[in-house]
Amino acid sequence: MPQVGIVLVSHSARLAEGAADLAAQVGGGTVTVLAAGGTDDGGLGTSADKVARALHSAEAGAGVLVLPDLGSAVLTVRALLADLTGASVVLADAPFVEGAVAATVTAAAGANLTAVAEAAEEAWHARKL
Repeated sequence: MPQVGIVLVSHSARLAEGAADLAAQVGGGTVTVLAAGGTDDGGLGTSADKVARALHSAEAGAGVLVLPDLGSAVLTVRALLADLTGASVVLADAPFVEGAVAATVTAAAGANLTAVAEAAEEAWHARKL
């Protein structure tokens, strides 16, 4: 059964890779969690090409959830989504790390794209103290 894929879009490649690694491990390694961080030349920023490649690679038939970190990452994803046709991609308004973990655990349980997005966005309410 296909699972929802997850793409983490950050201004920092290391931040995206670290969050993807954490989420993938918590999800038991069963969910595709891909990092799309930094610019093409390794600097801070976002790369539409990296995001597009990650979206394509994460799609396994159940859709893709995208979690961005900051403002221009959101703009980059929105611009890409405006040009996509027929793709089942949801942009979540969620905390980056907590949302990634919640989404991955939910996807690992076999939930659909709507439920995975809701889990990510519900992470805003997860208290630490």
